[in-house]
Amino acid sequence: MSTRAALRYAKAILNFSLEQQKEVEVNNDMLLVAKTIDESEDLQLLLSSPVLKSEVKKSTLKEVFSGKISPLSFGLIDLLIENKRINLLGLVAKKFKTLFDELKGIQIAKVTSAVPLTKDLNIKILAKVKELTGKEATIQNIVNPEIIGGFILRVGDIQYDASVANKLQVLKRQFDNNSIVSNL
Repeated sequence: MSTRAALRYAKAILNFSLEQQKEVEVNNDMLLVAKTIDESEDLQLLLSSPVLKSEVKKSTLKEVFSGKISPLSFGLIDLLIENKRINLLGLVAKKFKTLFDELKGIQIAKVTSAVPLTKDLNIKILAKVKELTGKEATIQNIVNPEIIGGFILRVGDIQYDASVANKLQVLKRQFDNNSIVSNL
């Protein structure tokens, strides 16, 4: 249920920012908000705490984001506090980013790798995605040590699996198939 509510708030702030011609500015704000919340366990606890009063949450958020985000984005914070939905702030920011990317024709390239991607690798992957799809993309890196090495790239309906785990699976199937044939 909270995902649907977050999506409604994200759509509302996107539409309002479009009317004000401030969608790029608000998008940058939402990126900062999502990143800040993701990186701070204390902020996550503050936002989700049913014990802390709204005024405490509001003053903390104003202090954290003062001079860093626009008045329009502070308006979203005020609205979420007023409606007792401030715990959705991080999710609203992420939903906004997704909606903004769709609006601008930017797709999300999900790259699963065993270790975090370097800047150089990010640039190469973005170039490859543009070459494959003809569209701009943003990268969402998912770290999963189980793939051992290499990467798995997902853009829309396209998936390219260049992981070591996948190559080992292919080899295993080939060995299994060969052993069945040789036993006949």
